[in-house]
Amino acid sequence: MDATQMALIHIVSWSIGLVLFFIAYSMIKQSKAEKPIKITQMVLRVFYLLIVATGADLFFNHYGMNLEDTQFFEYIVKMVGGIWVIAAMEMTLAKAKKGKKEFSGWLQLVIALILVLVLGFARLPFGFLP
Repeated sequence: MDATQMALIHIVSWSIGLVLFFIAYSMIKQSKAEKPIKITQMVLRVFYLLIVATGADLFFNHYGMNLEDTQFFEYIVKMVGGIWVIAAMEMTLAKAKKGKKEFSGWLQLVIALILVLVLGFARLPFGFLP
């Protein structure tokens, strides 16, 4: 599979992941039954695995392992930021489920998501922003 196809799968995966996150969060906030929330979270976790796998493939096989590349550090930051997004999503859902304040989770999610989106769409290959 070439890099463009893998990037498309990666983008679709994290897009679906974000949608599932917001669905799970709204279900928790509406105090829906526990079983549908758990199912939604488990499906979301499968997408986390797909997001990490496609991101790792892009990094290791297509454009990240060249230490001479001037953007190598940005690849690393984007990879760590992507894992940070997933961790912040999980933390936000866990805190919401326990009824705790989830401001710190939301703050981290927004910061990490902005960082990853700027790097992915504006700085690194396959980005379309100027």
